[in-house]
Amino acid sequence: MKRQLLTVMLSAALFATLVPVQAMAAYTVSIPMAKVVKTVNFRDQPSTSGNQIRYLKVGETLSVLSVPNGSWLQVKDSSGQTGYVSSLTTYIQQYTENEQPPANAKIVKSVNFRTGPSTDAAKIRLLSKGESLWILEKINSYWYKAADTNNTIGYVSTGSEYIDTDFDGGAAPQPAPEPEPEPEVEPVEQTFISPPNATAVSSVSFRTGPSTDASRIRYVSKGEKLLILNKTNSYWYYVQDESGALGYVSTGSQYISTTYVEPYKLLDPATAAQKAIETGMKYLGTPYEFGSSRSDTSTFDCSDFVRQAYLDGIGQLLPGDSRSQASYVKGIGKTKTDWRQLKKGDLMFFMSYKGSTSAAYANVDRANETVTHVGIYLGDGQVLHTYSISSGGVRVDSVADSQWEMRFLFGGSTY
Repeated sequence: MKRQLLTVMLSAALFATLVPVQAMAAYTVSIPMAKVVKTVNFRDQPSTSGNQIRYLKVGETLSVLSVPNGSWLQVKDSSGQTGYVSSLTTYIQQYTENEQPPANAKIVKSVNFRTGPSTDAAKIRLLSKGESLWILEKINSYWYKAADTNNTIGYVSTGSEYIDTDFDGGAAPQPAPEPEPEPEVEPVEQTFISPPNATAVSSVSFRTGPSTDASRIRYVSKGEKLLILNKTNSYWYYVQDESGALGYVSTGSQYISTTYVEPYKLLDPATAAQKAIETGMKYLGTPYEFGSSRSDTSTFDCSDFVRQAYLDGIGQLLPGDSRSQASYVKGIGKTKTDWRQLKKGDLMFFMSYKGSTSAAYANVDRANETVTHVGIYLGDGQVLHTYSISSGGVRVDSVADSQWEMRFLFGGSTY
């Protein structure tokens, strides 16, 4: 008999070592979360007409507070800011995180755990003294709705002889809200103000100003899309990135590939010329000042005037001095040395004054003369320009049989 009992005990011990003991689980709740997968607006109302709080960047994690409709989520960011974001999967990836809230009750005496708030309800099991519970709701004076360590939801007596709790009757953590069906028309959040027209072909600095001395905002990565808004000069584009930030990048083709065309180049040449001339004529009589400021139009020197007429008239930004403007026009390759072959709107370049007779210019090597003056050809043998205080500032002069004919070097189109 003793031998049989020993055999049974050894068998039981061996079985216990072979069968793993199941670890006690813990009650968890699903917390609704969202991750930003594409830069998107964070707004103060669930509408594209709501004010923008800021841009949410790729990778940001958000807590979902509610689902006001099928198009928007009410969320809270990592700083605690509450707002609304599009629920489109283009921008947001929703998921849940399981979280274990602290238990808020403990069994002080064995008590039944039932399927309903009644002694007539089926018994799930007997809760043992010392077990932890998560009370979810107080149904009435007699029953709590609770979850045990196995995540089983049931009902237990509220009697203090059975359960010790600090549950105050407030709302318990709830499962993730069920999103409503997506509407037929969904809000599309645009960060670019129009479709991007450039791609970074290699990493390039994104700066606060059109200079390598300007602060770097960040590096634009290879493959990033950009929207070129303007070509500030030969070296810098003014752009918007995908997050909506504005700044400057190099125009170098080793950095940027683009379909951007400066707007003035889309104009008919005759139309562009007329616009520049009409703008220039508005400045007739504006006083002359050598080395005038390029930031205002109260005075002009010759190159400043020409630059302003084209900038205001057609949006073309020419270089800031006459020699640079001459080099720019030569680079286009449409120059003429006979002023009579020029078209309206062409720039005219002149050498320094050497005298009032043609003899003073007879032996001049015009190919090697320095450009010292520039004007806009109006057609019909007239030039619009400014050259001295005594001459009255911006004015129109005839070219033929004048110093301007003798001083003329070449002219040509700005594009």
